[in-house]
Amino acid sequence: MLIDQERLARTFIQLCETDSPSREEGRMAVLVTEMLCSVGAPLPFEDDSASKTGSQCGNLIFRFDNGTTTQEPLFLCCHLDTVEPGRGIKVLRQGNRFTSKGDTILGSDDKAAIAALIEAWRVIQENKLAYVPLEFIFTTCEEIGLLGAKALNPHQIRAQMGYALDSSGFGRVLIGAPASNRFRITVTGIAAHAGLHPEKGISAIRLAAQALAAAPCGRIDRETTVNFGTIQGGTATNIVPEQVLIEGEVRSHSPAKLERLTKEIETAFRSVLSAWCDPSGQAQGVPELTFQVELDFPQMQLNREDAVIRRLTEAAARIGLPLSYEIAGGGSDANIFNGCGLPTAIVATGMTNVHSTAEEVSLEDMTQLTQLVLALITA
Repeated sequence: MLIDQERLARTFIQLCETDSPSREEGRMAVLVTEMLCSVGAPLPFEDDSASKTGSQCGNLIFRFDNGTTTQEPLFLCCHLDTVEPGRGIKVLRQGNRFTSKGDTILGSDDKAAIAALIEAWRVIQENKLAYVPLEFIFTTCEEIGLLGAKALNPHQIRAQMGYALDSSGFGRVLIGAPASNRFRITVTGIAAHAGLHPEKGISAIRLAAQALAAAPCGRIDRETTVNFGTIQGGTATNIVPEQVLIEGEVRSHSPAKLERLTKEIETAFRSVLSAWCDPSGQAQGVPELTFQVELDFPQMQLNREDAVIRRLTEAAARIGLPLSYEIAGGGSDANIFNGCGLPTAIVATGMTNVHSTAEEVSLEDMTQLTQLVLALITA
């Protein structure tokens, strides 16, 4: 199974230099479709998720139904979008290492994986290799909340297990990731002139500060974190601030801890507002709290004995690739698929320093990733 490394490199560069920031994945969807269909792939199914995500296109599913082995079907997933700054990317190649020229990200997250899938399919076609019934899934809006995967109807996926090619480093397999609750807190006070009659107002900023000081935050234990990520409030220095909006998250590998910490945060805010008193008796109302919570993504938890992991281990052994099995702290499309009852492991692709202008990847790692894909999907 000869992988054409220079072709793989050219494919990767072309993918990276095609802009695809989140919600603007249209050109990338067209390019990936052209690259795969030009070497015998069937036209993809595009779902209607764009109406929910706001993307230029839906998720793409390439179905290779004429797999010629009797093994259980598999799906392989990558995301089409990139973070910012991701416009006008120019790839700098130095030997077999790829970076951007420094003003943008590179885009190896997740285009190193996409390039590997395209090269693997080309090798299959050129060598007339037998392959398993197969689906390639390309999602949109992964980088802004896994929106494409969340909007994808899981019944559109025919395979019952698969792999998300999307993590830094190489030779790493992520078999666990936390669930996450996202919260939005609105503290409402009373506006008043800060110089003339501040007694008539209620400072939402002060109340929010007291609650934040009382709430859990940071690393709670090895399974659980809490973060208050954004805060907005106030309109001018001479106005008692009427409203504060705080957004944050709780992550945990324990559903019980996720629920408990989320409740503790809400309790901290409600306690501060309940304890508020009006020492002057002149305030023009009472403070109010709105606390909204949504499950951002469900927990991912696989075992080494699961079929999806055994199959990956066997494929890696066939090409002599050692693997490490790790627990992650972040979320990915794999969380969504696992939450839908589709066991999905996360496979590292070789990318490093992702989400920064120092992002890089090597041709050797992309070649090995392609070899691993081929070992997974061919007889």
